[in-house]
Amino acid sequence: MSKVLVMDADLANKIAAGEVVEKVVSVVKELVENSIDAGSTEIKIELIDSGVKEICVTDNGIGMDEEDAVLCFSRHATSKLKTLDDLFNIESLGFRGEALPSIASVSNTILQTYNGKTGTEVIVNGGKLESIKKNLDLPQGTKIKVKNLFYNTPVRLKYLKNLYIELANVVEYVDKMALSYPGIRFNLINNGKSILFTDGSNNLLKVISRVYGVDVARKMFTIHGTNGDYTINGYASYPEKARSNRNSITTFVNNRLIKNNELNKIITDAYHTYIPASKYPIVVLNIEVDPILIDINIHPTKMDIKFSKMDTLKELLSNIIIKELEGKNLVPNIESRTHVDKIELAVKENEKIEEIKEETNNNYSSLEELTLNFEVEEEQDDYLENALENLKTPNEIEEEKKERIKKMYPVGLVHGTYVIAENEDGMYLIDQHAAAERINYEKYLKKLGTHDNHMQDLLIPLKIELSTQEYIILKEKIDKLIELNFEIEDFGINTILVRSHPYWLPEYCLEEAIRKIIDIVISEREFDPYKFTEKVAITLACKMSIKANDHQELPALEDLLERLRNTENPFTCPHGRPTIIAYSKYELEKLFMRSMEK
Repeated sequence: MSKVLVMDADLANKIAAGEVVEKVVSVVKELVENSIDAGSTEIKIELIDSGVKEICVTDNGIGMDEEDAVLCFSRHATSKLKTLDDLFNIESLGFRGEALPSIASVSNTILQTYNGKTGTEVIVNGGKLESIKKNLDLPQGTKIKVKNLFYNTPVRLKYLKNLYIELANVVEYVDKMALSYPGIRFNLINNGKSILFTDGSNNLLKVISRVYGVDVARKMFTIHGTNGDYTINGYASYPEKARSNRNSITTFVNNRLIKNNELNKIITDAYHTYIPASKYPIVVLNIEVDPILIDINIHPTKMDIKFSKMDTLKELLSNIIIKELEGKNLVPNIESRTHVDKIELAVKENEKIEEIKEETNNNYSSLEELTLNFEVEEEQDDYLENALENLKTPNEIEEEKKERIKKMYPVGLVHGTYVIAENEDGMYLIDQHAAAERINYEKYLKKLGTHDNHMQDLLIPLKIELSTQEYIILKEKIDKLIELNFEIEDFGINTILVRSHPYWLPEYCLEEAIRKIIDIVISEREFDPYKFTEKVAITLACKMSIKANDHQELPALEDLLERLRNTENPFTCPHGRPTIIAYSKYELEKLFMRSMEK
């Protein structure tokens, strides 16, 4: 008797469901992508108990006739691939033809659709076709209701996360799709409460404000560029709005949401020294490319992607972000609210809550909910509608770059660490150590990159003892020290003698600086010339700069601030921490109640 058997369709669909449908967000993703592929301009996602009990996706797309409405529940039934060549020129979001049969095999599914001619309802329970109803009076588009997910596969149901995590995953996905398709009106509802609503006005900055808030939207700059292969459009945040995880980097290719580690690294590397290594910018980015140059058919989720000509994409994207950062004034401006401001605002907003309750019967119970549902409609729109019109011209940006920070006049030092300075625009707090680090970092980086032959002989050579392992490694990399203009010779067992050093090393902490450089040479496993010189520059800048509690007189502080103004990036230290925080004159007057908002 043969041991090899062909699985029946029900079992095959349940196995396929394990690949396609892992959790609630998997279902939402497949249904929403189908709605987008159907040309929808409005998509409503309604959940009951975070989607575990019910998921309902309604769109106003092209709809289906009766035959297609039934056929779409068959495995590998798709309207998006017809030939093998189509597989390498995919422009739709879905194409495998596995989503609906996989979902229907582990749920109770109801599909209602109208294509402008006929209305059809199809009910499938656990993968089995239960009924077909024809000629129904339905609105244009398709509505799919998925009930009791994994009811017939209890093991999978058991491993669903708690309701909050399932909902958080859905919110994250819908947020990103709204960012990808600002021309589509998205409405996400859970247990009758609206969580996200976009107006479909095709204003990406407006969607960013809905997802991340008005404050973030105000601190975004445009990204745009093209070469022969790629066109890039989107927004990226000022360094001060950096987040603690990578989820804030949202990338699309031809409007398809992707997660690509190499692409994320290109973006974060462009922010190098602008933000700490543990932080990530907020980025919304779409890459347009001929489908022939990418491969999206490498994973069932279609989230990963392979790029051809990655080097040209890296160069284009890096240059755009770096150029934009170099042209901005990146001093964080402190926006304050006085105690009285907060009270007045609370009173006004609570009054608005009551008005909204009466007009919409929505049960807003807190100022937090109001912020999500009311402020988005008024305060945000005023700013966002004009944001694109107010972008600076290239000439204005160039003028601003010439004096990115106006001259600041020091007036004192707080705790021996923070310089207080002023000019006609307001007050500034400057971290003197961070400022000195930035100055020294750029100085050392420039010196390390010149490779001149100027050396300084030591009157008394410096003897450095190493472990056997360190000595062996250093001997292998000794040419790196020679390139930096060190003169080194052996001096006994596991010991070297430093006779000369680069002239630019600081005399007041010479031995410490030399030891630090040698430690870096030994510790670097894979030697990258740029990373090495940068690490040396950062290390020297940190160790050789004035520290907190090093008291400086006003002339020295004035010199420090002037040298900081003349650096390429005066806004952060090489570790990405801010050097300057600003208080505008207006904000100072508000703090002291000299200027009150009406």
